[in-house]
Amino acid sequence: MIPIRDENPTRSVAWMTILLIVTNVTIAILQWILPHGAGRALTMAGALIPAHLRDAPAAGGIPPVLTLVTSQLLHGGVLHLAGNMLFLWIFGNNVEDVMGPLRFVVFYLLCGIIAGLVQYASGTDSRIPTVGASGAISGVLGAYAVLFPRARIHTLIFLVIYITVIPIPALLWVGIWFALQVVQGLASRGMAGGVAWFAHIGGLLAGVLLLFVFRPRRERTIPA
Repeated sequence: MIPIRDENPTRSVAWMTILLIVTNVTIAILQWILPHGAGRALTMAGALIPAHLRDAPAAGGIPPVLTLVTSQLLHGGVLHLAGNMLFLWIFGNNVEDVMGPLRFVVFYLLCGIIAGLVQYASGTDSRIPTVGASGAISGVLGAYAVLFPRARIHTLIFLVIYITVIPIPALLWVGIWFALQVVQGLASRGMAGGVAWFAHIGGLLAGVLLLFVFRPRRERTIPA
């Protein structure tokens, strides 16, 4: 279930969303063009590692608590980056349009931090690095579903050998997506590595709740 676009025009250019995308892409390119050892060192220094966050501050380098932010700017590969940036562009520009750029970026980072803490709580002994903007973007999804429940998300659907694009109301789209995260998160308990499902769950719930703090400047509606 891959979103292609939404039927939800914005009133202004989403400069902060664009800046976040450019920043993520730039850092990813830096990760990939550095010599292997340096690129890996950069990723490991900025990644969220639950056991490091639990145990003690780092002796030099990035303090573990700051990795709740730095991990949001790192990605594990081209597909990881591309998927996250696609979601951020489709859903982020409308949420920014409602909140304004400064409140949006604070909202975005807080969702990512809370998502990281939920992932940490799901396995405090884990030494597996967690990277990616998906926790913060999950928060954006939650806010989008509340703000624009009837906005139609044109979605690429794979049905065995049949591929089609269908419009799905945002509330239903996000509801299905969230249910998949919960199912896959529960199924992954005790497994090493993989996707940070609990970061997605925590991020979305954070986005729904924080929306009431980062109240829109003015209401917007989507015609039926």
